[in-house]
Amino acid sequence: MRGGAAGEPGARISARALATQRRGGQGPLGGDGREPFEREICRLEGATHIPLGELPARLTELEARREIVTVCHRGVRSLRAREILKAAGFGHVRSLRGGLDAWAVEMDPGMERY
Repeated sequence: MRGGAAGEPGARISARALATQRRGGQGPLGGDGREPFEREICRLEGATHIPLGELPARLTELEARREIVTVCHRGVRSLRAREILKAAGFGHVRSLRGGLDAWAVEMDPGMERY
């Protein structure tokens, strides 16, 4: 994806960088935009699950002042979720580059993939 949200500096974070931040205990809040059936397959512990289609109506469930990393299967829907959050005034939002598929490959080989 060229230009748009993916082309903004700092719009995405790698799985390795996210894992490093999470180890510190005060890492970013995860926002999981996948559908419920996908979440049954695998999940990022601690991520708030709000399917992308429900996100505009459920913004109050996320902390606008906290750093948020949006996640999905491969990183496409999480970029859209990032756009929604930024437009709603959330200050520091990034998308997990490559989604949970990249997380499984790079950080958690035992995680179920689909």
